[in-house]
Amino acid sequence: MKQAQVFQKRRTGVLLHITSLPSGRLGEDAYRFVDLLAQAGVSVWQMLPLGPTHSDGSPYQCLSAHAANTKLICIKMLKQQPWANADEIDGLKRSAKMAQAYYQFIRQSSDEDKKAFNQFVDAQQYWLEDYVLFCEIRLLQQQTAWFQWPSALRDRSETTLQKVREDRGDALNIRRFEQFIFSQQWHALKNYANERGVLLFGDMPIFVAHDSVDVWANPELFTLDSEGQPEKVAGVPPDYFSATGQRWGNPLYRWDEHSKTGFLWWQQRLQTQLDLFDLIRIDHFRGFEACWEIPESCETAMDGQWVKAPGDALFSALLSTFGELPLVAEDLGIITDEVTALREKYGMPGMKILQFAFGGDATNPYLPHQHCQKSVAYTGTHDNDTTLGWFDTLDDDAKRHVYEYFGETTEGMPWLIIRAVLQSVSQLAVLPMQDLLALHGEHRMNVPGTVEGNWTWRFEWDMVDEYCVPKLKKLNKLYGRS
Repeated sequence: MKQAQVFQKRRTGVLLHITSLPSGRLGEDAYRFVDLLAQAGVSVWQMLPLGPTHSDGSPYQCLSAHAANTKLICIKMLKQQPWANADEIDGLKRSAKMAQAYYQFIRQSSDEDKKAFNQFVDAQQYWLEDYVLFCEIRLLQQQTAWFQWPSALRDRSETTLQKVREDRGDALNIRRFEQFIFSQQWHALKNYANERGVLLFGDMPIFVAHDSVDVWANPELFTLDSEGQPEKVAGVPPDYFSATGQRWGNPLYRWDEHSKTGFLWWQQRLQTQLDLFDLIRIDHFRGFEACWEIPESCETAMDGQWVKAPGDALFSALLSTFGELPLVAEDLGIITDEVTALREKYGMPGMKILQFAFGGDATNPYLPHQHCQKSVAYTGTHDNDTTLGWFDTLDDDAKRHVYEYFGETTEGMPWLIIRAVLQSVSQLAVLPMQDLLALHGEHRMNVPGTVEGNWTWRFEWDMVDEYCVPKLKKLNKLYGRS
């Protein structure tokens, strides 16, 4: 499904990460959620990045830009495979379950299944081999970051790496198998969703984590010194979310090196995401025009500077390869005319956030009367408070602005804002699941600039009352989004 087709009609989406399902897995809850969306006339399911996370659980600081978080695999579905012996898998820890399943697969699966596994390994070799090696070495090094490893491992001595491959052959195969199983379960879910008219909308961070296989395997593409430490790091200047800005700590790109290869690293990265999703949001799109460069020695983001990036050359190369770019640009924050021009040149819709709309004057670009058709309207994003939580924290003037804007109405929060998003001329309207469930701020997904207590929220099925789906279905029909 290319971008032009996705945006040919008005649609509604719901934002819910896989980990926020009751089970947090690709199992029965995921299929039930697709059914709920279809019943409500929702045709887009948006989620966060799917990569393997560090201990903080952030999907925006992953161990790999290509690999999947195999904790999302549903063991119950795995045990239903014809080659699986559930009795041998039950009672084991999760890692042992996957190892046992691998050995069962090798012994008992059909030739067709083994062929599919081998084809997967061959097709994904451009990232898979480095990834499984990276994870196994990380395990052997007590989960320390790659730039803290002994120099032979840190600097990828081929003799040293080959010894790991020889000594840890089975363990590496189990890691390949886990990625294969995720891929099978994911594509089964995607097919189920697409058959019911529901498209999957993914998320691709602009930067990758310093402690990631992407940086370890391609140090020449990043601003690192000879010991693997970043010389400059990414972030954003002071803004709505933080008075001191956000110091993300990701190493920046050496764009000249990317350009020399025709942006091959980016071509491969986008290909991986296009295999998973029908539509992809690019997080921090403005960084492709210019990014906020912070000296590594600075503890906050306040002392950074804007440095130009070759976004035009990059997207030209991607467009040449893929024909169309089914991308949405996260164009929040400090957006210049140059950033807007880059986004519009490559036909990417931007984002309109209703929670940013009130408390100012009529020129605020997030107010519904300022929306444009080729855009995605949200009540809030994964970084925002829930709409109820947001409204509760507004001062009296901002609350008065909300109700003056919408005229005389008795409709309460959050459905007043939900209705406004669905009314918007934006071709796609997206609602966080927390807002559909009318949940307060303690249910928000993330508080930017903090590391504790984020990314763990899950809903329960009993939160979905009998009125939620019929009401959303009625509004989708009323505003031409069914």
